[in-house]
Amino acid sequence: MALPVEEWRRCAASCWAALEPALRERLAAASLHDTVRLGCGLLRPEAEALRRLCRRARTGKEPAAARFYREEGNRLFGRRQYSEAVRLYSQAASHEPPGSPEVSVCFANRSAALFHLGRFEVCLEDIARAESHGYPDRLLPKVLLRKVECLLCLGRSQDAADALSVVENKITRDGIMSSPTHQTLLKKLSQLKIKIHEKENCPEPAPGARGVVQRESEIWEESDSISGASSSLSLKFDLERGRHLVASQDILPGQRLLEEEAFVSVLCPGESLLLQDSTETVWDTRVTHADLYCHRCLRQLLASVPCPGCSYAKYCSQSCADLAWEQYHRTECSLGALLLTLGVFCHVALRTVLLAGFAEVSRLVEWSHHGDKDLCDPEARCKHLSEAPDTRAGTRGIPGCDDKGQYQSSYQAVFHLLPHAEKHSPEHKFLCMLSVVAICEQLQETGLEAALLNQEPSEKWSKPETHEKTSDELSPELRTVAEAMLRHVLQLQCNAQAITVMQESGSGDGAVVNTKPVRLATAFFPVLSLLNHSCCPNTSVSFSGTAATVRASQLIPSGQEIFHCYGPHQCRMRVAERQQLLRQYFFECGCQACRGELESDVQSVVSRRSSFCCPSCQAPIQVGEDMLCCSSEACATSVSRENLAHRLWDLQQHIKKALGLLRDREADQAIQMLLKCQMDARNFLSPEHLLMGEMEDHLAQVYATLGKWQEAARHLQRSIEIVEMHHGPSSVEIGHELFKLAQILFNGFAVSEALSTIQRAEEILSVHCGPQSPQIQELQEMKTCLSDLPRSILQRI
Repeated sequence: MALPVEEWRRCAASCWAALEPALRERLAAASLHDTVRLGCGLLRPEAEALRRLCRRARTGKEPAAARFYREEGNRLFGRRQYSEAVRLYSQAASHEPPGSPEVSVCFANRSAALFHLGRFEVCLEDIARAESHGYPDRLLPKVLLRKVECLLCLGRSQDAADALSVVENKITRDGIMSSPTHQTLLKKLSQLKIKIHEKENCPEPAPGARGVVQRESEIWEESDSISGASSSLSLKFDLERGRHLVASQDILPGQRLLEEEAFVSVLCPGESLLLQDSTETVWDTRVTHADLYCHRCLRQLLASVPCPGCSYAKYCSQSCADLAWEQYHRTECSLGALLLTLGVFCHVALRTVLLAGFAEVSRLVEWSHHGDKDLCDPEARCKHLSEAPDTRAGTRGIPGCDDKGQYQSSYQAVFHLLPHAEKHSPEHKFLCMLSVVAICEQLQETGLEAALLNQEPSEKWSKPETHEKTSDELSPELRTVAEAMLRHVLQLQCNAQAITVMQESGSGDGAVVNTKPVRLATAFFPVLSLLNHSCCPNTSVSFSGTAATVRASQLIPSGQEIFHCYGPHQCRMRVAERQQLLRQYFFECGCQACRGELESDVQSVVSRRSSFCCPSCQAPIQVGEDMLCCSSEACATSVSRENLAHRLWDLQQHIKKALGLLRDREADQAIQMLLKCQMDARNFLSPEHLLMGEMEDHLAQVYATLGKWQEAARHLQRSIEIVEMHHGPSSVEIGHELFKLAQILFNGFAVSEALSTIQRAEEILSVHCGPQSPQIQELQEMKTCLSDLPRSILQRI
């Protein structure tokens, strides 16, 4: 959720409406500095309402929650649902205070689930965590025997023997051997001794190099003036396009143009973290991004390391947890509920100033106050730059560039991204101001101001103390911070970059992986922000953790501008819808796709993807306002748009039911329902309607779960035909569909068809995602496996 919760937005709107008209006029016309100065005292009447809203977002340590999640984990472990048990044990650990015996039990239980999942290295890490957090001594032998088993499974026989010796000594030292528990331990110990002896006498052969895929290296020459950009790009400016990047030489499809680490990123939390007001506590077991990804590096989590101070932040390793604490989380930790209530944009703004450091923030804010008037307005500054007859200065005068003319991925570059303060509505600017002032007041009240201003060394995992306020006003330093944060919140509307990830979807029990892109985090990428929008871009953007990579998706001749799609794409939306959505960026799109659709009567790709056919004769239907008429003169059937919309909604509900049957492992019933949906759809949807392709894709998924590979491939090929019609033969969407088809053909041993599909998928995905992407690596592994099959087997297939 980018903006604050709806209740706080309504509260701010009421506060704005209640202001004296003269004050509203002053705030509407005020600079960012004056907006903060005038607005600091306006939060007081709304503070209690905000505190009440924050109580719904529970980010503290709660023993009752820990107990609930641990018991739920035990229940699912007993049902052998080990992946779900791991997640619940992680939730339990996040609610336990550090160093408690209970948190050690969470780690020990999680290690047992990890062992059953075959994740032996991570299991060993959890065993070590359980020991370091004081796991009860009487229960320790069982966990240590699990450690021995892990070491054996990893082929570390000597380490296993050493660990077993420690366990044996401990059991002997503890004395009582007659209890059933000790007898079980002794039996297990004897079995492991035999296994170690067998491993030592019959060592397993070292794994060969067969099947190792050589990773293709990329030629990369970085620009000496644009951080992370290829030397084939140059930074330009004109009045119409502002700052933008242009090809300084011909660029080939798939060529890497930019690789940039986010200056700042914040994980999108998920709606379920904001609970409704209730007198009854209900702990939520739904999975959100906050449970699945590291809150610092965005790597996928298996066994998370919790923050010792709050229950919200989780990390992939102790090193990530320590770095996050040093860089920003020592300040954010106690503000978790407030930040979740005020939204991701406010969170990004706070983390931006924390990462930059107060000295740099203060320097640039002061510069914006006291510099030349035109220097404070990047648009005015650039206007003078474009009109200047002397262009020998190159890029030195372009906002964001340093004195040497270099554009770095730095806070200075972030600060110079346009906030468009004069273009935001006064009400929105007021909401943003109240929100950042609320954060700064909380920093002052909780005694975190000194840490924010970098005036004290960090104490690891120390909790802030509540300080008595000496004034109702923010300190001058916090007013500076509030002004910078307000600037960043306004910048984010036009410059926020969504970090996306391909996430698995569907039933998840088939041999074919269905994925879909989902928004994972919101970030500032100052160099990537130089790319202007086009609804038909010439680049593709992919992400790995917090790093973005931009590649040419087509041939880009020298002198052509480099474009990025901000979301509205010609293959997904009609021109009117795209223009409407792009208004948030304060420009009217005049890209080639928009001009072509506005100037032509030709039906757009998007119109075809959602078109209907005549219910009587299946001929195309002519578009109308309320009534749609058959295009065939011999038929002349007419039908209301409302009727067709109702039929479409009904069809979509039946498809959802079919997918529910698939999740419940009722594959045969799912097939029957989907086939019936297809028959119904043919009576009113055009053959190229996108939903026709989706149904073919769903049928392919169901047949794949049953191992009926030929049927699955047949349906998926039909789906690919429709996807190609909408997105083009070289699109990333076609690449993902071909990847799925390659999996199906591989599993069905359709060798020649699989190899040709793999080759085409590789060609497309390497352009959009690069040769190092996980999908490319999997395709190469499939190709190697098929190529290594004995000739005798190939002849029988």
